[in-house]
Amino acid sequence: MGIPEHHLTEGERVVHSFHPHWRRLVRPVLAVVVLLAALVTALLFIPGGEPYTPYARLAVAAVVVVLLVWWALVPYLRWVTTSYTLTTHRFSISTGILNKSQDDIPLAKVTSVSSDQRLLERILGCGTLVVESASDSGDIRLTDVPRIQLVRSELFRLVEDISDGQVDGR
Repeated sequence: MGIPEHHLTEGERVVHSFHPHWRRLVRPVLAVVVLLAALVTALLFIPGGEPYTPYARLAVAAVVVVLLVWWALVPYLRWVTTSYTLTTHRFSISTGILNKSQDDIPLAKVTSVSSDQRLLERILGCGTLVVESASDSGDIRLTDVPRIQLVRSELFRLVEDISDGQVDGR
């Protein structure tokens, strides 16, 4: 997860590396439970001994597998392949299952850091982080950031250190 050591610049170190909050996995887990329950129910209600029984059971199983991939596996893979890494020099966002996309925001270009939390997000400790940048990428809005206040304060501290000409408070 995050940036490999050999991709860091000289003197750069990883401060915080994380995936989006686990709440993104609630729907896929519920989808697995509901689809497996539906599969068992459908298989029980398909009458046995009929010439079409094996084909009907196979069709139901195939539909459930396709829906499991679409509603559970793909969202899980999106979650696991999305990572946010905060280093002493940049904030990096990496996404992609088959194709990889990576955005790096140099901390020297960050102009503003803000966060937003709804009630449920406050209870879960996650939220939306908005990083405004003077770079070409402009504003970046990250949803479901875990431990939002910690990430926000670390990012703000590092931006302040960079603007003061310090690295790691030195």
